[in-house]
Amino acid sequence: MRFFAVILIAALAACAVSVDTPAPSNPLAAARGTALPPPSGVAGQTAPPEGVGPAGFEFGAWRGADHASYSPALQTRVRARYQNWEQARIKADLEANGFACEDGGRLDCRIEIMERQCAHDWYVVVEAGREPVAGFDVMCLGAR
Repeated sequence: MRFFAVILIAALAACAVSVDTPAPSNPLAAARGTALPPPSGVAGQTAPPEGVGPAGFEFGAWRGADHASYSPALQTRVRARYQNWEQARIKADLEANGFACEDGGRLDCRIEIMERQCAHDWYVVVEAGREPVAGFDVMCLGAR
């Protein structure tokens, strides 16, 4: 019984807070991030098909695909498709295949969807004079 009394007293002492102790300051209130918001128009996008998109873009079998192999394969397909294309033509093609694009000197195109508690993000970024960078990310809440 003595043992439980000691534990109870220790627990109560640990929970006791001085009234004069100021609340810790919130570091996030003062040090906000500087990342730019995602491209506009992304909300409400629909899932792309598995296989070829409406204007010929090859999405492949993305549902259940292994991220480690799907993302590099997507980049390979993007680079092969858009080899020697001008940025304006790439933008038009990606938008015809369901991507939302922003062109501020650097073309940034995305499809962002939620499906079965998983966020899926396809992206293609094109800078003048460089090969396109493409990838796919998926993040799930809980088990798939």
